[in-house]
Amino acid sequence: MDTGPELVARARALSHRYKKTLALDNMDIDVPAGATVGLIGPDGVGKSTLMGLIAGARKLQLGDLDVLSGNMAEAAHRNAVCPRIAYMPQGLGKNLYGDLSIAENLHFFGRLFNLSAAERKARIDRVTRATGLHPFLDRPASKLSGGMKQKLGLCCALIHEPDFMILDEPTTGVDPLSRRQFWELIASIKAERTSMSLLVSTAYMDEAEAFDWLIAINDGREIGSGTPQQLMERTGSDNLEGAYVGLLPESLNRETGKIVIPPRTVDDGGPAIRAEGLTRKFGNFVAVDNVDFTIFRGEIFGFLGSNGCGKTTTMKMLTGLLPPSSGTAFMFGEPMDASSLSMRKRVGYMSQSFSLYGELTVRQNLDLHARLFHLGTEKANARISDLVSRFGLAEHIDDLAGGLPLGLRQRLSLAVAVLHEPELLILDEPTSGVDPIARDEFWKFLIDLSRKDNVTIFISTHFMNEAMRCDRISLMHAGKVLAVGTPQELIDMRGASSLEDAFISYMEGALREGATEESVASEKVQDTSLPVIEPQGTEQSASHHSLSLGRLFAYSLRETKEVLRDPVRLAFAFIGSTILLFIFSYGITTDVDRVTFAVLDHDRSPESRAYIEEFRGSRYFREAKPLRNIQDLEARLTGNAISLALEIPPQFGRNLKRGSRPKVSAWIDGANTIRASTMSGYVSSVNDLFIKQRINETGMATAALPAEIEMRYLYNPTFESIYAIAPAVPAMLLILFPAILMAVSVVREKEIGTITNFYVTPTSRLEFLLGKQLPYIGLAMANFLIMTFVVIFIFNVPLHGSFFALAAGALIYAAAATGYGLLIATFTSSQVAAVFAAAILTMMPTMQFSGFLQPVSSLEGGARIMGTLWPTTYYMHMSVGAFTKGLGWHELLPDILTLTLFVPVFLAIAVVGLRKQEK
Repeated sequence: MDTGPELVARARALSHRYKKTLALDNMDIDVPAGATVGLIGPDGVGKSTLMGLIAGARKLQLGDLDVLSGNMAEAAHRNAVCPRIAYMPQGLGKNLYGDLSIAENLHFFGRLFNLSAAERKARIDRVTRATGLHPFLDRPASKLSGGMKQKLGLCCALIHEPDFMILDEPTTGVDPLSRRQFWELIASIKAERTSMSLLVSTAYMDEAEAFDWLIAINDGREIGSGTPQQLMERTGSDNLEGAYVGLLPESLNRETGKIVIPPRTVDDGGPAIRAEGLTRKFGNFVAVDNVDFTIFRGEIFGFLGSNGCGKTTTMKMLTGLLPPSSGTAFMFGEPMDASSLSMRKRVGYMSQSFSLYGELTVRQNLDLHARLFHLGTEKANARISDLVSRFGLAEHIDDLAGGLPLGLRQRLSLAVAVLHEPELLILDEPTSGVDPIARDEFWKFLIDLSRKDNVTIFISTHFMNEAMRCDRISLMHAGKVLAVGTPQELIDMRGASSLEDAFISYMEGALREGATEESVASEKVQDTSLPVIEPQGTEQSASHHSLSLGRLFAYSLRETKEVLRDPVRLAFAFIGSTILLFIFSYGITTDVDRVTFAVLDHDRSPESRAYIEEFRGSRYFREAKPLRNIQDLEARLTGNAISLALEIPPQFGRNLKRGSRPKVSAWIDGANTIRASTMSGYVSSVNDLFIKQRINETGMATAALPAEIEMRYLYNPTFESIYAIAPAVPAMLLILFPAILMAVSVVREKEIGTITNFYVTPTSRLEFLLGKQLPYIGLAMANFLIMTFVVIFIFNVPLHGSFFALAAGALIYAAAATGYGLLIATFTSSQVAAVFAAAILTMMPTMQFSGFLQPVSSLEGGARIMGTLWPTTYYMHMSVGAFTKGLGWHELLPDILTLTLFVPVFLAIAVVGLRKQEK
């Protein structure tokens, strides 16, 4: 279906489901081309799902979706148009790599679109100068403020000059100053590239009023579309927030009216909170710097500030979750003591994110909190009943908390926070992402708590209309409090027309007075022109649809940098394998040495003493004090005091002189069957040696004695386990650690969301997997060299065979092991699951079927098949053979060739299993 030049996207009967949750319900929408189109609605109504489908990041389930004149259900069309689309997912810096610098992030995105080095340099220079990021090109993305992260995310999206840009709530959680700068930047981009289409979702209605076209969504359906003015006229509203409420179905469209805040009754009991010189440092970074303020009892005190200014840190210090580096926080006249249970009972805390137990029901969460605060059964039941009715939770009392809509989750969080009747309630951005009606209802609860229950409320927010409802507010920037007063006082002090203008004025003043270099850069955009840079030649567009070494090595380079900058992964990769090499090599042993024995000698003859002397002279035995009787024998064996007891019968010497072979009882601890079997062999050997010596000394006839067998051991003449175990352990570790690291690397991208960059860029499955695999093959080879050094020079196990043949086999084995990790990553979705799956699915076959404990040739049935189809079998044979048998290229080549077959098989399965879209 051709959408025509006037539409950039068109959906018909579009539906999308996540298990039991219907995110989109038979939706029809048209997105005009060349315009700034806004999706408005609260969290959970389907905006992100719709944008992910339009961007090609999510797999289409039901309905028709055309984007840029083609069907997004067709892989060929998605591959063709993805270079023309830019997608910035929801969340601060969600598409960024925290360990990479600003410049490295931008170079990575440029390489994904096959921009040449000259193109990348020119475009990075332009976009970073336009956004004020140019002075900080070497700063890691994880060290940026929220506003700077969003600017960098926008630069990464713009690096390839897209025709259609999709921004999912790019300013949620961003302070007003950064929001204003962000939209000024967007406006300048649109002015330069008027043909570019822009689809934006937002929770801020004041932002949406500036868009060309709006699509209002609720419960997975479009409820209205048009220009902002058209929507306000249609609903008879004077603002867009009221217009959205007016578009809701009648069952939801309830008139909330203007919230009335009764005057606060002055409490003479002293302040609820007083902060004096409150300071918190993290290393050399000062998060909160000498903060002073006072909050009165029953007051609603608002906390506003720029991203990263220290609001959350201050709140945590006031609740005892963080100790201050210096200064004092007083609560109800007493110094804050986090260890005091009585003080904790006076405080309720609601965190910025949902922190209750999603797998428990509403009732169970409330019951648990009541028990944690030691409320009696009768009081807890009465309190829960009252709050459930008060906060409208009765219909959902047995629903799982994790499945509740956002507004209801916030109500439940508030109910839990006030369940124990605290005198102080601390709320960290409690209404972020909540729809206007739910926000108003939430505030009615807060006002009721403040005015009727005299609860002191300390709340942080980025919504200016919420800040206007506070009795007083505090403005904070860079860890310092800039101003405190009523909202109107702060507006009047700056001569502003609104609280948002006053806030921005205070922030800009703080920047001019001195602020950090980051803030100065955020204050003023240096160059807003973003000219189009034409691609050099036609090679670029063609390479979008073929295997690109540039994209492949872009992932390899990025992965290498991240690993080298991550001390945890580095330690796991190198120190972990070395430690386990020592543990396994010395811990896994079949050697039985220094066996403790004791003798119960019933004969006490010279012959019995000579017999005992044979055991004393053996290096395998160590004598303990003689046994007194049979009861002593059993007691010492039971108590592990000895492992072997020799009971010499009466008449031992006399019978020996007569030429007979008297029977000596050897009592062996058989709890460990392998050790017991070995000890039995030792005893038999010493016994036979004694008999042989007696024959030589006395000249007795030997015809009745069995033929003498002389054993000779090849390759390991001393028969020590270290010579067999030490070369075998690296084979086990070279599949364990690379497989775990490889699987975690891929799954980590799923967890933090950067996998979206793979979904929406021209990167193919093979490019992505090979690009991520190469660094871990290098890590595995480094481990091979380290472990080989340890085995040769620390364990003193000589390498008799060809080192280069073994190294070649190790390289192929590393590729197979990392390929196996890629395979595991395709069916796991969390890093914890990836670690457990990789560990279990590598160690079990390796220990049982690879020849580590017993030769593969001795296995039968399914075990034999498993050993034949497991790569460790072949490298185990190579490693042990090269070290102990002196095998070279000729003997090891069959194993190398067989190992080579595993590499494409594992990779092919991983390519097929890896999704190019979120399911």
